[in-house]
Amino acid sequence: MRHFSTLDAERERDLFLHPPRPVDVTAGRDELAVALGATLYCPATRERLAGDLLRLARRGVLSAVACLEDSVPDHRVAEAEEILVRELAGLARTPEWRDGAPLMLFVRARTPQQLLRVVERSGVGLGCLTGFVVPKFGGGGQPSPDEWLEAVRTASERAGRRMWAMPVLESRDVAHLETRREALFAIRDVLDAHREVVLAVRTGATDLSAAYGLRRPRGATVWDVRVVADVLGDVINVLGRADGSGYPITAPVWEHFSSGERVFRTSLAARPFAESGSVGLREQLITDDLDGLVRELVLDRVNGLQGKTVIHPSHVAVVHATSVVTHEDFCDASDVVAQHGGGAMASTYRNKMNEAGPHRVWAERVLARARAFGVAREDTTYVHLLQAQDDAWRAFTRSPEGARA
Repeated sequence: MRHFSTLDAERERDLFLHPPRPVDVTAGRDELAVALGATLYCPATRERLAGDLLRLARRGVLSAVACLEDSVPDHRVAEAEEILVRELAGLARTPEWRDGAPLMLFVRARTPQQLLRVVERSGVGLGCLTGFVVPKFGGGGQPSPDEWLEAVRTASERAGRRMWAMPVLESRDVAHLETRREALFAIRDVLDAHREVVLAVRTGATDLSAAYGLRRPRGATVWDVRVVADVLGDVINVLGRADGSGYPITAPVWEHFSSGERVFRTSLAARPFAESGSVGLREQLITDDLDGLVRELVLDRVNGLQGKTVIHPSHVAVVHATSVVTHEDFCDASDVVAQHGGGAMASTYRNKMNEAGPHRVWAERVLARARAFGVAREDTTYVHLLQAQDDAWRAFTRSPEGARA
């Protein structure tokens, strides 16, 4: 697996100073977590789930979730399980999967019992799974966080390899102020006891908003919804610390994929699109409401979150284009890491001060992201990366292979 593998060699050389490195599914937590990128959710009720996943991999998706929980109506749960088990078996027999998994695949189960039932029934299809997404982690009820993570441990034993867990923080005890502190500390204790199977902590902004009867509209980011932003801040404070005790925390879902009538005009700068000859791409982003996604991604990263939960393939290229490390950030991070014994220095771009002590963990994280997503050339912007992905996908759909897919 490798980000931007859809680009041809020449386009890749034009865009990247250092191209993305291959992602090894047997790698450690921090390397895999940063490589998740846009994690696309698919209902497990999709009759052609295996084919859909392969098509998504060809579009650049590197992590996906087959959902048996909120996206599946209660009366279709048993049917969804049957489809999932059947499609996993079919996926395992495809040439693409036999040659090496093209993406990281997780299952979001409703209960620990359902999780283990899928493991028992999947047969050869179990080899296609990277792990499990654990919904409504915490909550003070049943099943408990310990039960969930013990089920993932059991799944690992039955698979003969480590299966990862990604708990989702979205319950009301995390949302509400009077219970949040105790709930987060209790969750931290459970995660610490099962640290070896926890890949990343996911955040569920939709359920957190629902605790207040809210839904963020088009044109607003999750950081504009103050009560939810406060929750995210506390999650980062308790579980995202940079002292070695924290966990990778992923950014919450972007749930819009087409625009209605706009209340506010876009804040998406026109200049990068004009300079790259991609004015039409800017108009399409605005039409599809993805200018809001760009803004939210910037704020996610400013606040220490990585990756993004998404629900539409059109979101993936945006998340990945903004995940590529800029030439400026790469220069700053490299300078900081190379500076031993503390001290401060002017940045290579002569527009800021870099401090070797305070900026070191930031720099290490930037370089980790650079390995997964690559480093852009000095004149490459996220617009160039977006356009290149769009061009590659259009070329694939016009090809004989794309017509058959």
